[in-house]
Amino acid sequence: MTPIKPLLQVDNLKKHFSDEGSIFSRSRDKLKAVDGISFSIREGDIYGLVGESGCGKTTVARLILRLITPTSGSIRFDDKDLLSLEGEAQRAYRKYIQMIFQDPYSSLNPRWRVHRILEEPLDAHGIGTQIERKALIDGIIQKVGLPDDTLRRYPHEFSGGQRQRIGIARALVLNPRLIICDEPISALDVSIQAQIINLLKDLQEQYNLTYLLITHDLRVVNYLCDSVGVMYLGKIVEQADKKDVFTDPAHPYTQALFSAIPFPDPENISPRIILEGDVPSPLDPPKGCHFHTRCPKAMQRCREEEPPTVKLTDSHSCACFLYT
Repeated sequence: MTPIKPLLQVDNLKKHFSDEGSIFSRSRDKLKAVDGISFSIREGDIYGLVGESGCGKTTVARLILRLITPTSGSIRFDDKDLLSLEGEAQRAYRKYIQMIFQDPYSSLNPRWRVHRILEEPLDAHGIGTQIERKALIDGIIQKVGLPDDTLRRYPHEFSGGQRQRIGIARALVLNPRLIICDEPISALDVSIQAQIINLLKDLQEQYNLTYLLITHDLRVVNYLCDSVGVMYLGKIVEQADKKDVFTDPAHPYTQALFSAIPFPDPENISPRIILEGDVPSPLDPPKGCHFHTRCPKAMQRCREEEPPTVKLTDSHSCACFLYT
């Protein structure tokens, strides 16, 4: 069987921000927000990128969208080198990759009615006549479960969950192939989160969408995702199919994250792994393995050398000396 080519391929991607603007910094200071990550997403799959706040997940999204320029590495979409695109070619590709933002209110223009918000991407790319646009927007509004009078109202007239549905509609209106979901439910009430997650899943199946889901909620990852990447301080420390990483997490950091998932069965509670200390600064990451300052299994080698990424199975890899 011929292997399926990935829709998105990220190789050794880095983004280092200079700290030269601060009067307290040295000219050589670099904030290593993303420090050499690689992953791929097959068309129609959902890839979950998880980790603590500040590990670099959102920076990865901004790099893929070309909102910022990487320091080095490559990003290929549908076998095209995105970093080589400039001008009109770069603008044209953007309609194929859309984003759902964490805060649905701040991502919507408060001065525009919803119809204008949804029409603006079509206008920017010169898609359709006025009649065709209206038909398209009306259909998208129904697909995301919003009332008929939505289009003539302003964002402040809606609840948080409804505003996120508007954000989802805006992402769908250009018929994209990849949607980046950056913490799409973290700003919503718990009672609304399940509705939005189910909506994303239904839309993914209906349109054969590909998602990059950025989140820290492992329960959402377990429900939605096909594969998972775990980030720590700018690096991916473990990648696997969802089943593998949930049944047999390999990296000590992944094990600690998964031990914090609440289980409803009191008879089946795994021991909690408490990580001591704070996450180091990306301005001055530890030598060797970045996780060794908090790792309960750290060895002397971990303090001196950066661990290589080891393939445990065809679909499971881990950057840890425990497996070399």
